[in-house]
Amino acid sequence: MPLVPRPQLLETRDGIRLHALVWQSDAAREAPVVMLHGGGANAHWWDPLAQALSIHHPVFALDFRGHGDSDYPQSRQVGAFNEDLESLVGWLGREDVILIGHSMGAAVALDHACRFPATGALVLVDLARGGNPAVGRRARLALTLRRTYRTRAEAIDRFRFLPESSHASEALRAGIGAHSVREEPDGRFGYKFDPAWFALPSRPRPDLAALRCPTLLVRGCESLLLTRDAALAFIDDAPTARLVEIADSGHHVLIDQPERLLATIESFFATLPGAACAGSRNPAPPATTT
Repeated sequence: MPLVPRPQLLETRDGIRLHALVWQSDAAREAPVVMLHGGGANAHWWDPLAQALSIHHPVFALDFRGHGDSDYPQSRQVGAFNEDLESLVGWLGREDVILIGHSMGAAVALDHACRFPATGALVLVDLARGGNPAVGRRARLALTLRRTYRTRAEAIDRFRFLPESSHASEALRAGIGAHSVREEPDGRFGYKFDPAWFALPSRPRPDLAALRCPTLLVRGCESLLLTRDAALAFIDDAPTARLVEIADSGHHVLIDQPERLLATIESFFATLPGAACAGSRNPAPPATTT
């Protein structure tokens, strides 16, 4: 029977209440997996992958502050999402977590792994580097507008992934959209993120020479936010990293090709020290590996 994720609330050191989704079976014995969404997204973006990964690992998909069902504080500061991740890791009581991050979440995961060498492993899904700045600006502008709608049904119908995805199934779009809508104080319906976060500058990039854990960089072959040259430069600078590119996917690899991404992650997990049941995991899909 499929696991139903349960909600978990925890509090950061600066008093922000965070929401996470937890998939945890009695059979899961390996290190916890923490999944980190991108800007304007939420924990439910990981629904297609978390269920399968929870067979061997307890899985925790976090809503960053100002996103999903976490608190929306009026005070916003650079590095707050890093504080959210550190609070979750502290709540778990162990540092050897496996971090999977997409886009902004990948940047937060990378920063954490470079500062905390006990991190067990790292999966970076289309970490934004080297892309056309105009593409990112257009996506941020569209998110900043954050339109509201008269009904919940209309908001779900108008929900789109940004940057746009041409590969996402309609069922997946509608399912994630349904988890991304909330009622506003004026009775209209909008999406579960605070657009003011997109005005903050990025945290300085970490020193990749400090990265110690096994690392997988996943790039969508059609991504406009992570170029192939930038991905190759990343693995040249990161001593423990390798690259896999997934066909027929853009920036949102987890949405465009969830099954291929899952198989890629499971194959990577099977190579980790102490991995259990490696032989029962899915083989890697056709992909370019460096």
